[in-house]
Amino acid sequence: MTETGPLFISSGDLIADRRYQWALDLLARGDLAGAADLLAQAAELAPGFAAAWFTLGEVREKLGDRDGAVAAFAQARAGDPQDRQGAGLQLARLGAGNATLAMSEAYVRNLFDQYAGRYDTALPERLGYRGPAILLEAVQQVMRSLGHPPQFGDVLDLGCGTGLAGEAFRPLAGRLIGVDLSAAMIAKADEKGIYDETHVAKIEDFLNAAEPADHDLVLAADVFVYVGDLAPIFADIAKSLAPGGLLAFTVETHSGDGTKLLPTLRFAHGENHLRRLLNAAGLAVQHLAATSVRSEKGVPVDGLVVVASSA
Repeated sequence: MTETGPLFISSGDLIADRRYQWALDLLARGDLAGAADLLAQAAELAPGFAAAWFTLGEVREKLGDRDGAVAAFAQARAGDPQDRQGAGLQLARLGAGNATLAMSEAYVRNLFDQYAGRYDTALPERLGYRGPAILLEAVQQVMRSLGHPPQFGDVLDLGCGTGLAGEAFRPLAGRLIGVDLSAAMIAKADEKGIYDETHVAKIEDFLNAAEPADHDLVLAADVFVYVGDLAPIFADIAKSLAPGGLLAFTVETHSGDGTKLLPTLRFAHGENHLRRLLNAAGLAVQHLAATSVRSEKGVPVDGLVVVASSA
């Protein structure tokens, strides 16, 4: 999953809306120049028309007009302060914004609300997704190395989505809690009856409101690809873990250091960067291995599976 479909919110100007729709028709027929002209007209008629500006940015980039694309995406973000289409991410990708601060809460919610209905089939069938199985194997390996049975009293599944990781870990959990920003995703998870509790919440807000030292295992399967700055969330997770508790997660990675915004509009985190952040949060790495939890256009995506423990 790399993008949302067009998010149309009326400009309030009937003529501008019609020109936007005509532009989409031209795009479907491959007429980029004609679409760009109509989108510019729509934006001129309704200067706050975020959808027109955003699509114009996409079209201008395809036409090789980077500066024009940057200008259009900036107008799209100004027209929609919540940034539901991810104009901030597009600007960061084009080198015109701060990547780690670019992914808005509204963008992530919109992305997953749109995707909820086909999530369970699209991930394994189209992307070859196997994150939960990789996480389960890593956690079981760590528990064996520590001489403990792979059982946990309290398990927190962050960014739980429709419950794919929850299904894998349910047999190991006495109590299983799911948290996700998308109400549509939580609704799908609730239909399965996997979790003892589910919450529609931003991860940071949920962790800050939770009792400290409360969770024996915290999971984050394919979640941190949507987080640019992991330092605060690692610190919050460390506080939420019971003594000896585990954090298990998957991330996409790259050969360099630090955090990188990929063309897919997901974040990749360097291995050494992750180790430093986990250490700073007081979490000890018990397992870190190269893996691939998904593919893009048939090519495995470089990733890491990590299990860390609290003191």
